[in-house]
Amino acid sequence: MAGEVGKASKPQLRGLLQSQIRRNIIVAATVAAAAAVVQKFLYNDGRIKVYADFYKNYDIEKAFNQIRNKGLFDSCEPDN
Repeated sequence: MAGEVGKASKPQLRGLLQSQIRRNIIVAATVAAAAAVVQKFLYNDGRIKVYADFYKNYDIEKAFNQIRNKGLFDSCEPDN
């Protein structure tokens, strides 16, 4: 049984902090890049599509006249 037991490896004493920092920076950069890509596809593209659909049929003159006729503008009198 003595032949089956191996020698224990020495712990890394020099450069341990630098190697952990390097690994943590790589992991953090990967997670941040993945989060940015997910946000772009799941959130931003959907919002862009919603805004495009809204302004495709938006009539600014009609909206202006509705607001003016409600009396919300001080510079314009309602049609009445």
